[in-house]
Amino acid sequence: MNIFLTGLLLGGSLIIAIGSQNAYVLKQGLLKSHVFLICLICAVSDAFLIALGTSGVGVIIEQHPEWLKWVTWFGAAYLFIFALMSFRAAFSGETLEAASTGSNQNTKTVITTVLALTFLNPHVYLDTVLLIGSIASPYTADDRLHFTLGAVSASFIWFFGLGYGARFLSPLFAKPVAWKILNTVIGFVMLWIAYRLVIFV
Repeated sequence: MNIFLTGLLLGGSLIIAIGSQNAYVLKQGLLKSHVFLICLICAVSDAFLIALGTSGVGVIIEQHPEWLKWVTWFGAAYLFIFALMSFRAAFSGETLEAASTGSNQNTKTVITTVLALTFLNPHVYLDTVLLIGSIASPYTADDRLHFTLGAVSASFIWFFGLGYGARFLSPLFAKPVAWKILNTVIGFVMLWIAYRLVIFV
């Protein structure tokens, strides 16, 4: 149980940080658009990467740093475009109701967006595959399993809590100014992460 809690706390501390993935989950949660699908993809993706890390795949990634370099450039470009879209939405003066009306993205678009925000961010590999993997490496096979389950549980709790908990903020974001602030903040978060990715290269 102690090892499970260690994985849970570590996974939670890494995933709670504001990032492109969390920003998208929050926004779609406010719009009540494809919430279950988005949360499920994010959580399962995290679980997959964490399992790779704790199984020792992180060593392979460390031996091929050029992989992260290509992912970094693609991720930075995608986040820059996403930021421009957020700023455009902020200046349009939309409200939650207006955004909800225009948020009927098809399932394919939603899946593509979530996967891009997840797997085109090299920091996700550093956090899940390398960092969590390296911390789990000294454990025995059984302990490593409990550690992995703890870290994976943190992802499921966080994403579903964020996605479905966002709807409680709906009355606040019914105001145009709140929606404008949210889109502006998301835009700057995307730009900041894109900048950090370029510096990372």
